[in-house]
Amino acid sequence: MFYPNTCCVLTKLGLKKLFVFLGLMLFCIPSNWAQQHTRDSLHNEINQLKAKSSFSKNDSTYINLLSELGSSIRYLNTDSVLIISKEVYEYSKLADYPKGKVAALGLIGNYYSDRGDNPDAIHHYKKAYEIAKELNSNPQMLRLLNDIAGAYEYQGDYAKALDKYMSGILLATKVKDSIMLSIMNENIANLYSSQHDYKQALEFYEKVKFINNKLGDKIFTAETNANLASLYADAGNYDYAMFHANKSISVFEKAKILDWLAYAYEVKGKVYLKQEKYKWALHWYNQSDLLHKKIEDKRGQIDLYNGMAQAYYGLNKNDLAKTHAQRAFQISNEINSIEGKQQCAKTLYQIYKEKEQHTEALAFHELFQHLSDTLSRDENKKSLGMLQTEMIYQKRQEQLVLENEKKLAQQQNYINLAIVAIFIFIVALLVRRKIDRKQKKFNAVLKTKASILRKRELELKEMNRTKDKMFSIIGHDLRSPIGAFQGILRLFNDKEMSGEEFLEQIPKLSQDVNHIAFTLNNLLSWGHTQMKGAVTKPSLVALDNLVIDNINLLSEVANHKSLKIVNKICPNTLIWSDANQIDVVIRNLISNALKFTSEKGMITIEATEKNKHWEVSIRDTGVGMDLETQSKIFAKNENFTTYGTNSEKGTGLGLSLCKEMVEKNNGTIWVESTVNRGSCFYFTLPKAERAYKKTA
Repeated sequence: MFYPNTCCVLTKLGLKKLFVFLGLMLFCIPSNWAQQHTRDSLHNEINQLKAKSSFSKNDSTYINLLSELGSSIRYLNTDSVLIISKEVYEYSKLADYPKGKVAALGLIGNYYSDRGDNPDAIHHYKKAYEIAKELNSNPQMLRLLNDIAGAYEYQGDYAKALDKYMSGILLATKVKDSIMLSIMNENIANLYSSQHDYKQALEFYEKVKFINNKLGDKIFTAETNANLASLYADAGNYDYAMFHANKSISVFEKAKILDWLAYAYEVKGKVYLKQEKYKWALHWYNQSDLLHKKIEDKRGQIDLYNGMAQAYYGLNKNDLAKTHAQRAFQISNEINSIEGKQQCAKTLYQIYKEKEQHTEALAFHELFQHLSDTLSRDENKKSLGMLQTEMIYQKRQEQLVLENEKKLAQQQNYINLAIVAIFIFIVALLVRRKIDRKQKKFNAVLKTKASILRKRELELKEMNRTKDKMFSIIGHDLRSPIGAFQGILRLFNDKEMSGEEFLEQIPKLSQDVNHIAFTLNNLLSWGHTQMKGAVTKPSLVALDNLVIDNINLLSEVANHKSLKIVNKICPNTLIWSDANQIDVVIRNLISNALKFTSEKGMITIEATEKNKHWEVSIRDTGVGMDLETQSKIFAKNENFTTYGTNSEKGTGLGLSLCKEMVEKNNGTIWVESTVNRGSCFYFTLPKAERAYKKTA
């Protein structure tokens, strides 16, 4: 039998639901002693089975016992878990035993999740879910939905996490699985808490407490109290936080559940930390640390060591603070915890700033800002907002159903009265026919208006996409360099950075300012075209002058990377186009070539005369692109961008903007590229002929 996610690790905020299914479901003894007893029992059963003369590794009983053993040692020996899970999968494959495959794939997903490899974890969970779905195995499907959602949450994709949790709640409601209803509602509450929407989080916790009361399980209630304590601590309600923490600790100590007890101690330390009672905070953090030496919970260690670092920092013990913060940061990198790296970067910035190590402080400050921007993506907040709207909508729907039921009851009374008298029935029939005729006319009007509304809705969605894209670029690509600039100026103004140190930062500041200016120029041009405010005004234009101007403009970037730009366009190469729009095209394509060409490379610009147009090419000796990348770069609704050879940033707007402006000038644009050999962008423009000049 397979119980996925038997002991789910904590999220970065310490709010992820942790369940001990083996102790709860197999023996109803929720403690670490029960888990040890479970492992011993499984070993005995496996040995007894092997001793039989009829023993076969393909036997479903043996496969089930192996999968349960793998689950029971998840936090004791992760390498053994992987070995066992692969054996379970092979034996299940030979025995044609789908449930065994689900168990094995779930265990492999747990292994990758604990190592922070969320994409591989999601891949195996989804593969297991598809098999469970074919088997119509609801318990396995529910636990896998929760696992998938948890993996998405760990990698910061709250939108997909929320979608999976909601799917799980619908299924759990349908099959009346109260345990999974409690777990998934609590996980959604934790999503809101991570967005600092404590009011909405508490509404979901009310549902969780209601379900837990029906279940009547003290351990489940204690787990919820521990999570509530963390929430109240983050919300600044320290009395409530301490009350719930103490209630959970008393249960965990009595039951000897070490993993949850370590978490509860850490939460209590956090409560004291937020009240600046640093010695008491360290006392409880140390209690938690002692327990962490007996268990393997890397996500839990991140909060613990970062909290200890902040406590030592509050006591002016900066060396100890630095040691613990670096330890937490290292674990965050090992399991790719974005939130962990964000919080540790903030702590290390404060410590290095206090130690007057300004270069390190600035580096961690930039990292903190970058990670903060990533974690606050609009799509996550929108998804949570959509859920809140959906709840309001559901409440309104329930009210409408009640009102409709009352109206139907009244109508039934009227019908009964109409049956009594024939003449009332006839009158009612005539009235009904008259109403039907009016209704048909009314429906026709509504249909026309609905068509108009749909058209306007599409226009509004397009404008919203444009707005969202602009805000995304402003928030993500402009905020970080401006924030870094502000950070340096603040350090300089506060006399925490010497003039000599400030001058060392000038080259970086110059690059950031050039990036901001280039991004703003592209953003304004693109926004102008998207808002339908840009009108193409063709005129006689000397293409060679535009190219020379842009080469001069970007010469500093080329010199910085020792790149050679060769202009082979002949003088008086005349085109009939909008000079401003083609200037943007040339600047973006040359900038792109500079970005993706390594040092000492070459960029060649040529124009070939055709029958009625010029074919312009900008060729580089850079890194090139594969076919998949080539298919994405010109897409209108894609925000596809990569980093250059020197980690230069981009917005993803440049090439889609080039395509739009070339096409506005009756031209076409395309690319030919080979990986590691370079790329060549081609575009065509109308020749300046006499017919065009007369029109001008």
